[in-house]
Amino acid sequence: MSVPGNTPPRPPGMSRGLVALFAVATGQAVASNYLAQPLLAAISHELHVSSGVAGLIVTTAQAGYAAGLILLLPLGDLFERRRLITTLAVITAAGLAAAALAPSVGFFMAAAGLVGMTSVMAQILVPFAATLSPDADRGRVLGTVMSGLLLGILLARTVSGLVAEVAGWRTVYWVAAALMLGQAVLLWVKLPTYRQHVGLSYPRLLGSVMKIARAEPVLRRRALFGALSFATFSVLWTTLAFLLSGAPYGYSEGTIGLFGLVGAAGALTASLVGRFTDRGWSRRLTGVSALLLLVGYVLLWRGGSSLAALLAGVVILDIGSNGVHITNQSEIYRLQPEARSRVNAFYMTSCFVGAAAGSAVAAFVYERWRWDGVCALGMAIGLASLALWAFGARERASSVAPAR
Repeated sequence: MSVPGNTPPRPPGMSRGLVALFAVATGQAVASNYLAQPLLAAISHELHVSSGVAGLIVTTAQAGYAAGLILLLPLGDLFERRRLITTLAVITAAGLAAAALAPSVGFFMAAAGLVGMTSVMAQILVPFAATLSPDADRGRVLGTVMSGLLLGILLARTVSGLVAEVAGWRTVYWVAAALMLGQAVLLWVKLPTYRQHVGLSYPRLLGSVMKIARAEPVLRRRALFGALSFATFSVLWTTLAFLLSGAPYGYSEGTIGLFGLVGAAGALTASLVGRFTDRGWSRRLTGVSALLLLVGYVLLWRGGSSLAALLAGVVILDIGSNGVHITNQSEIYRLQPEARSRVNAFYMTSCFVGAAAGSAVAAFVYERWRWDGVCALGMAIGLASLALWAFGARERASSVAPAR
């Protein structure tokens, strides 16, 4: 499908099979960036580094992802999308194989950074799905695709931990590399060809991302919500493996990985949230989700010694984080349909800057103040998110209040 000019074509719709393919492919792509989280204790032991340094593996992967969002994601508005997506999948597979061979933590971080950068194919798939969907179904389709993405993040931890317990952490990366190559072939066969001619060179395309952000206050606000939400999510999952591997839990990598299944409840709500956003409930859902971020960390704080509280906190935090993300995307994809990849580039870059900052701070907070410090950090970020929503609600009410 080749479209002249800046006006996107009329959405052709998506079959259930194609929606499912988008969901699975998006989940597998983003999973590549989260395989290390339940393995940090094992990696730090084998590569002889501290927990703080091992935690920087997550930061490096997220920083790579942020770089990919800045440098690669806007290309979805410039190049033919099927070719771009499959090329990134092949490079991601090569990075995963390099991680499996890593002789040192520096080499591993370099591989993780490459995987993070090229796995932004997930964020090219999401606006691609939005573009192919009619307006009336866009929230539902995005919710389904995002369910796949979020399940990919969560199940990556579970599968990674179980495979590592049986065959070692390096095997995790070999298996992931093989699956990614298989996915590249399937996407090449099944995805429709699609290209929009934006009439911009690559440097001007990158520069236009900030022009779009300056012109769209909704995008800037939703990007800040996303950064805070991703930070709370990253604070938890960067440090959870250290909590669970030590006293009082003392769990193995396989058991730690199973905690990804606990968070699957949050991912499964994504499709429901997407349907509600189609009804215009985004603002209310954002407020409820922001409150859940705070409540989740209150429970997680008690989870330092209570497994029931820990499990409840993981579920509630994941539901809140996913709810913020889905409502954000529902709002931003209504802006400038001809530039969805660039809109998504600004939004997701903000999210992963927040995630990278959260993981970096959390690793060293845990090293110094342990679990209590981590939960205090998470609650502070949750409060900031709730305050941002409340301020926006008052601002909106003030703007529509009748003059006296």
